[in-house]
Amino acid sequence: MQLKIQNTFTNELPADETSENAVRKVFNAAYSKVVPTAPSLPKLIHSTVEIANELGIIIEDLQSQEFLEIFSGSKVYPNSLPYAMCYGGHQFGVWAGQLGDGRAINLFEIENNNKLYTLQLKGAGKTPYSRNADGLAVLRSSIREYLCAEAMHYLDVPSTRSLSIIESGDKVLRDIMYNGNPAFEKGAIVCRVAPSFIRFGNFEIFASRNDVNNLKKLADYTIKHHFPEIQSEGKQKYIDFFRTITDSTKKMVVEWQRVGFVHGVMNTDNMSIHGITIDYGPYGWLEDFNLNWTPNTTDNGQKRYRYGNQPQITHWNLYQLANAIYPLINETEDLVAILNSYEEEFEKEYLQMMRNKLGLQKRIDSDKELISQLIQNLSARETDFTIFFRLLSSIKMEDSIEECISKIAFSFYTADDIKDVERDNWSIWFTNYLNRLQLEDITYEERKSNMNKINPKYVFRNYIAQLIIEEAEKDNYSLLNEIYSLLKKPYDEQPENEKWFARRPDWAREKIGCSMLSCSS
Repeated sequence: MQLKIQNTFTNELPADETSENAVRKVFNAAYSKVVPTAPSLPKLIHSTVEIANELGIIIEDLQSQEFLEIFSGSKVYPNSLPYAMCYGGHQFGVWAGQLGDGRAINLFEIENNNKLYTLQLKGAGKTPYSRNADGLAVLRSSIREYLCAEAMHYLDVPSTRSLSIIESGDKVLRDIMYNGNPAFEKGAIVCRVAPSFIRFGNFEIFASRNDVNNLKKLADYTIKHHFPEIQSEGKQKYIDFFRTITDSTKKMVVEWQRVGFVHGVMNTDNMSIHGITIDYGPYGWLEDFNLNWTPNTTDNGQKRYRYGNQPQITHWNLYQLANAIYPLINETEDLVAILNSYEEEFEKEYLQMMRNKLGLQKRIDSDKELISQLIQNLSARETDFTIFFRLLSSIKMEDSIEECISKIAFSFYTADDIKDVERDNWSIWFTNYLNRLQLEDITYEERKSNMNKINPKYVFRNYIAQLIIEEAEKDNYSLLNEIYSLLKKPYDEQPENEKWFARRPDWAREKIGCSMLSCSS
């Protein structure tokens, strides 16, 4: 296995002066050198050929002993310098101080086809930032992380990628619901891939300590290696940097809203400067349409990171990033202008995204009211988000109102008849929708094709993840392989997989891992 190793982060940014791998406060450093903990009996569960090819890793490499050793943390690749990053963050709206890579270790950077990639192990052992934890990860959360990143990629949502998932052969003690019932579970290690794993929190930690020298080094490094299109100098460089991050982050969250994804833990230390989704913990897809739903048990009371609040939280997080880089600019005008434009721009992009989901190409002012009415109807009863929009593409302009309602009825969770008031609301909406379609110039077939390209038929539902986990705990990975293949073509009909185009089953409504999840991993 021949990899073109780069060490730009460790060569150009300040290192922790202490080499001891002990939990502690780390100052004046962007990272700490850390060697992964070797697992006792590593076993490759699955690898992703497509991302391996992007990295210059061939199929024979994936099957080699060397690959297993490197990506389980058993051995360090030659000329590389594994490290854990130092960063801080606001968690649930409160400044948490130093956080850092508590269970993630960056192995190295790879350059391939003029692109830079960082490869990181999650669950590879203790670091100086592990706080009271062991730095390990369990099979359950590793499967969710591994598959979700790939599912998001194939849904065209910006995301980290997954290279491999490996069983460690070790048992890891976890309290899955934080309710005083810890148990040993299978351990696992996931290799995650991204341009870098630099987060909002990397800048926040330096700013919070008034370490402007290292704050500037980090910003300059990040722009140089990851935003080379920014050619401005002086203060303008950092303003352009912030504008670029704001724009890509906004686009990412619009895509979350499009597919009904809820991150669950939108802390600033979980926000990538690349505008890609990172850190898949207690996430989920909307099953019944509920603007107030969050999959995170920790957030169940406050519901800060609920589906409907994701755009506002993104704005809040960007405000914290602006505060962090302010010392490099010392002027608020441009930063405030970028932040103030965020909400208006988000609303425009969200409105266009919803037009696309409805198959509307023309921009008409009344579309906003049409979408608002639809959201009210979807919220009135348990309606599956994914199924509803997929079925909507089958609506024809010549359909009667009753035919329209019948075509989307499969998305309703309850089989009882629609109440008169609800039927009236749907009748009004479909009347308006059919009238709106009359203003379009495309054929039914064209509209259906367009809608089915952005409204997925299959998403990685929590109950599906739980089924895979239960089989994996019995050393059966056939379902993981089946679902991985399914998720690679989420917009295709896949008649052989029609059973997965279904509402969440009743048994999964309250089951741990299917409805609500904790941050336990």
